[in-house]
Amino acid sequence: MTICATRLEAAAAAVTVVSADQAVTDWSARYFGPWWNAVDVPSESICASPLVHGVVSPEQYAEAALTVTQSPHTSTTYAKAQTLVARDTAEGVIRAVSPQEGLAYRSEPGSARLTVYGCATEPVATATARLAREVMRGVLLRSGWSVLHASAVVQDGRVVLTFGRKGAGKTTTALALANQDGWELLANDRVFVRPGESGGVDVLPWPSAAAVGLGLLDALHWFDIARERLRSGEALHPTQDQRVTDALLVGCREPLWESGRELKAQVFPDQFGRWFGLRLATGGGAAALLFPRVEAEAVPATAGGGRSLGEHDFMSGETEDRYPDLFEVARVDGGGTAESRQEVMRRLALLPHHSVVLGHDIAANAGFLTKLTGSA
Repeated sequence: MTICATRLEAAAAAVTVVSADQAVTDWSARYFGPWWNAVDVPSESICASPLVHGVVSPEQYAEAALTVTQSPHTSTTYAKAQTLVARDTAEGVIRAVSPQEGLAYRSEPGSARLTVYGCATEPVATATARLAREVMRGVLLRSGWSVLHASAVVQDGRVVLTFGRKGAGKTTTALALANQDGWELLANDRVFVRPGESGGVDVLPWPSAAAVGLGLLDALHWFDIARERLRSGEALHPTQDQRVTDALLVGCREPLWESGRELKAQVFPDQFGRWFGLRLATGGGAAALLFPRVEAEAVPATAGGGRSLGEHDFMSGETEDRYPDLFEVARVDGGGTAESRQEVMRRLALLPHHSVVLGHDIAANAGFLTKLTGSA
C-alpha cells in the first residue's frame, strides 16, 4: 500500500500527517501551507513521532467504534459532537468515537501517535488536520511558546499584533494591511509567542480558516474573485453556512445576520494566496500593538481610552473548550505556561501601543495604519 506523507514544521517543532488516501494529506498541505512549511515527504523518511494517521475505511471505523462501545467509557463533547471515550491505562491508549460524525480515534500519548478512522474522506481529512495542529501546539507549548488571541501581519520581519474581542476589527485591520505591497499575513485570529533570545518576542502563525464578512470581502475587492471561483466549481471551507455561499453566487454583497451574529465566508489559508494574492508569513518579531474599533462612517484616527495587554488576551484551557485536550497531545495549559505568558506581557508592554478607530474605507484604513506603524 502506498502511504502519502506531509511534514509540518514550525520553529523546532515538527509533525507528520500520513494516509493511504492522498486527499487527506493534501488537505493538511493546503491548510497549513507555507505558514507551517507543509511539504510532501517520501514514506521512507517518515519520522517515528509525532505522527497523525488518517484512515478512510468503513470497516476499520466500525471496528474502532465497537472497541470503544464494548469497553467501559465516558461521554463528553468534542468538536461540537458527542464523543464516547475509553481509556486503557495499562496499555497507555485513549480510544474514542463520535458516532454522529462517523469518526473514531486512537491516541498513544507515550509514543506521540494518533490515528483518525472514518468512512468518508472529507471528515477524516478535517479531523486529521485539526489534530495535527493540536499535536503541533502541544510540542510548541512544551517548548515555551504561548498562544495569544490576536491577528498579525509582518513587514520586513516586524510583526504588528492586533487585539480585541470578537467583532472589534482584528480581521479588518490584518487584511487591510496584508492586502498592501510589502506586508504579509501571519495570522487571522491567534498566534504563538515566546520570549526571544535578543530580548524581544518571537511570533509564529496559528493556521486556521478565516471568517470574512461579505461587506469586508467587497471592500477588499475580493467579492467578485470569490464569486467567480465558486462559479467555476471551487469551494470555501466546509464550515461555511450555505446561505453565505448562495449570497456570493447571486452577487448579494450585504452582510448576513442571524440572531445578532454575522454569517461570514470561511476562507481556507491557501486561498489567501491562490485567490486573493496575499503572501503568508512564517514568523517575525513583535514590533507594535494595535487596539482597534470599527465605526462605519469614521475617518481612521488614533483614539483615546487605550488599554494594555492582559492575561485575558492569552488563550487558555478555559477558552479551548471546543477542542479540549481529550487525547493528551498537549499535556499543558492550552495557552502556555504562566511564566512564559508573564514574560511575554512584560516585553510587549515596552512596545508602541496604538488605540485606533477605523471606518469601512479599506484603502483609507490601510494608508493610516501603514503610516502609524511604519516607524514602530
